[in-house]
Amino acid sequence: MRSTGHDQEKKAGIWQKLHIDLPLLAGLLCLMVLSLFVIYSAGGQDMDIVIRQAVRLGIAVAVMFVVAQIPPLSYRKWAVPVFVIGLILLVLVLLFGHVGKGAQRWLDLGFTKFQPSEIMKLVVPIMIAWFISQDNLPVKISTIIFAFILVLIPTLLIARQPDLGTSLLIASSGIFVIFLAGASWKLIASCVGLASAFAPILWMYLMKDYQKQRVLTFLNPEQDPLGSGYHIIQSKIAIGSGGLHGKGWLQGTQSQLEFLPERHTDFIFAVFSEEFGLIGVALLLLVYLAIVMRGLWIAVNAQQAFTKLLAGSLTLTFFVYVFVNIGMVSGLLPVVGVPLPLVSYGGTSMVTLMAGFGILMAISTHRRFIG
Repeated sequence: MRSTGHDQEKKAGIWQKLHIDLPLLAGLLCLMVLSLFVIYSAGGQDMDIVIRQAVRLGIAVAVMFVVAQIPPLSYRKWAVPVFVIGLILLVLVLLFGHVGKGAQRWLDLGFTKFQPSEIMKLVVPIMIAWFISQDNLPVKISTIIFAFILVLIPTLLIARQPDLGTSLLIASSGIFVIFLAGASWKLIASCVGLASAFAPILWMYLMKDYQKQRVLTFLNPEQDPLGSGYHIIQSKIAIGSGGLHGKGWLQGTQSQLEFLPERHTDFIFAVFSEEFGLIGVALLLLVYLAIVMRGLWIAVNAQQAFTKLLAGSLTLTFFVYVFVNIGMVSGLLPVVGVPLPLVSYGGTSMVTLMAGFGILMAISTHRRFIG
């Protein structure tokens, strides 16, 4: 018994030295393995797309491992300069950015195209956590107001690209930090009221025609069943047809017969639901819940206000990714182009997400070294 306990401590020590949080890694690997199976089905049983996804997953895991080695307090030192650089890059995108698919979101570096909004998914919560942690908790109203301004600036710059999905994710990542810092419900309700009052201005002057159409389609997809409403109608059919047990892997008619558009990216949850049914969906949600709970556990056990706020924000933002994608595909939210985390086919967003988990692992495993 003693040797078994000693072996377990030794194994835990190895993971600690590698700065890897094993329960969190186990949940992430479950999603990655599942991703390869579902993409094989959703991609028309094309092994090339599976291999490309496996390579991207490997790169994302490597990035997570590298980021996990950095002491979390280093991010606090870099918060302001990296935030300023990020804002400059967002301005450069609006002035000189590469235009693709009707959006101006990339900087063309010659050898590759770079999307600055992706790094802001990490930079914004780091910056807001640093700013708020300079004050004693609970924070003052003046600190909260200035923090909202810091969140609003990159959010509006990204919304202008236009990239509504990413701007909402970045806004939520910053707002979660403010919420976790102890902002009162009255203040939160006031901010929600101001945002609601701003909605008509957003609709009339800031939203593009295709974004307005997405909202109208969300309210009534049947108004244009063969046009703008086609995606969501086919997605709801696929989800409903899965029933309790699903039709089986590779047996989904909506995906295999190509009725379902974007089936290996944004709408991959519909493919999964059709093939594995309610039971499969419940198990998938349990994996996501386990990851979120582990992230919150890391946040609660972090030793400083900065790391607590940052870990909590990164975890809740991951939850928003899951909630928005599933709500979007199920017809409960407008379509905003948010992939299902670590399951949808993708590259840049996956690397950014895994870098965030690397920060979480750094907070978890560097705890004993934080003074």
